[in-house]
Amino acid sequence: MTVEDTVYDITIIGGGPAGMFAGFYAGLRDARTQIIESLSELGGQVSALYPEKTILDVGGYPNIKARNLVTELENQLQGSDTAVKLNQTVVNIDQVGENYQITTNKEVTQTKAIIIATGVGAFNPRKLAVDNSDAFEGKNLFYSVKDLAHFRDRVVLVAGGGDAAIDEALLLNSVAKKVYLLHRRDQFRAMERSVEQLIQSSIQPVTPYLIKGLTQQDGDQVKVSAKKMKTDEMLELTVNDIVVNYGFIAQDDALNGWTIHPQTDHGTIKVASNALTDLKNVFAIGDVSKYEGKQPLIATAFGEAPIAVNAAMKSLYPDRRGPVHSTSLKR
Repeated sequence: MTVEDTVYDITIIGGGPAGMFAGFYAGLRDARTQIIESLSELGGQVSALYPEKTILDVGGYPNIKARNLVTELENQLQGSDTAVKLNQTVVNIDQVGENYQITTNKEVTQTKAIIIATGVGAFNPRKLAVDNSDAFEGKNLFYSVKDLAHFRDRVVLVAGGGDAAIDEALLLNSVAKKVYLLHRRDQFRAMERSVEQLIQSSIQPVTPYLIKGLTQQDGDQVKVSAKKMKTDEMLELTVNDIVVNYGFIAQDDALNGWTIHPQTDHGTIKVASNALTDLKNVFAIGDVSKYEGKQPLIATAFGEAPIAVNAAMKSLYPDRRGPVHSTSLKR
């Protein structure tokens, strides 16, 4: 493990869209900045879980593939002097005078301010509660759509009722032979436009049902047994693949293991209007942050990034004049 002599102004923990944009914006403020990302590439959850997903809530992009959005963010980030450190996991944060000492699995650095942009944390999806589900994972059972080509001309069952589940069903419907969308309620918990697209599509809703069993069939098929809610009625569907989207299990174990850490509540960090946590010069943005009226959108995170960076720079360098408009930051 090496010790770096540089004292950073800002350390961004997490290299998803929120962290990437914060790193770019910090470069506009001439802040000495590093991004620490535990994965082997930038993009966070968007790259690791939903590269094929179409993003609709980013200004200027009517629709853009998640992987393409990450590519554009990488191109933007390259225009700054922000140091990007991949395959590094923050194992501890401690106080050293007025600064924070950050220890990863590879090195030790110091920083004056921290922006936590870890999203949902570890990518642990809520698993399908069926005894033998492990035997189907990676073969017929998936928790995200990483390779759209795998599902071409196949019969697919998507389980879930939120925005992500409907988005995946609509995406799969563009290549699959047949798509079912199974949800334990009659109503879907998604944006109105997405629900309308679902209704207008050839996707077959299966509600209100809950998957109770999986049975391997001849060839590359699986029989799905589902129970109708509040009844004993059972339904059987034979499909090639099942994509489960029940959300994620919030984990704040990593943060709570640090010597110095902000207060967490079920995987989120409560912040003030300027993204400040309960610790001096420690901020949180993106899905990991929480405040009244919060909407967990990429667009929201993009707005929170400059708020956190500007608040950090105002605290560190109160004599500097802050930006009036984004166009006045650099010439």
